[in-house]
Amino acid sequence: MILSSHRRSISRGGAMDLIFGNVVPLVLGSLGVMVLYQLLQRYRQRAYIQDAVVVITGASSGLGKECARVFHAAGARLILCGRDRARLQELVQELKEVADSKQKTYTPSTVIFDLSDTETVASAAEEILKCHGHVDILINNAGVSYRGTILNTHVDVHKEVMGINYFGPVALTQAILPSMVQRRKGHVAVISSVQGKIAIPFRSAYAASKHATQAYFDCLRAEAEQYGLEVSVISPGYIRTNLSLNAVTGDGSKYGVLDKNTAEGRDPREVAEAVLRAVGRSKKDVLLAGPLPTLAVYIRTLCPQLFFKLMASRARKEQRPKED
Repeated sequence: MILSSHRRSISRGGAMDLIFGNVVPLVLGSLGVMVLYQLLQRYRQRAYIQDAVVVITGASSGLGKECARVFHAAGARLILCGRDRARLQELVQELKEVADSKQKTYTPSTVIFDLSDTETVASAAEEILKCHGHVDILINNAGVSYRGTILNTHVDVHKEVMGINYFGPVALTQAILPSMVQRRKGHVAVISSVQGKIAIPFRSAYAASKHATQAYFDCLRAEAEQYGLEVSVISPGYIRTNLSLNAVTGDGSKYGVLDKNTAEGRDPREVAEAVLRAVGRSKKDVLLAGPLPTLAVYIRTLCPQLFFKLMASRARKEQRPKED
């Protein structure tokens, strides 16, 4: 009995020696590597954004305005684009008054144009390029949402939404792209949506525009890689902005309602910081959605029949185009 007890004691001692002698150092080493990796990522992000010429469309409000704030704080040389001159000037004044002794910042430039008017985009791109002679990072953020049933939506509304969400960013990107190719340096980012990966009822025009956006910029990524260019598609879920208030309906009028899911969406500042990280770390495709939308994306890919049934059920439950 004494000998057996002694053997068990030795066995336990050997197991503890194995744990503390091999496993614990391995775990601590792995944690150390992870911490070092995160530090290197943060350093790369700061170096990537500092002094970079960054163009942001739709910068006068919502996510675009928050992106302007976080990229300015990171030391970017901003070119802010939008239709509302007064609101852009207010934002410039706000950013000029922000002082940070630890970070060099620049007074932003502005270029006023309507992204939906593709005829004026080429001249706007020329004005953008004149600001600093080149563009390092183009963030296609401007967009419009939509609420309506397919049966009651005029085709002109589909054209309007596609014009702002798809053709506008495509026109601006293709106007800026040659200068990036010539320098063999540049980064194009686009703010898409989780609805560019899945389609839900009463969002046909919006989902179609975002699906087209996802496809175009995926193609651009593949084609531009040979020139050393980066392309990021960033797909948020609901964000707490005025997007639903300004959404168009089937007859072209404004929706004018702050949806429940939008009101409870992510803080735009939080999303802007995620955009900064995605761009600064050259992420190719980023999904910024909650657990349910993320699960829906996987269901749509892995079990499409189930997804179709779920969406049909949702459509039946909704008596009018609104969010659950």
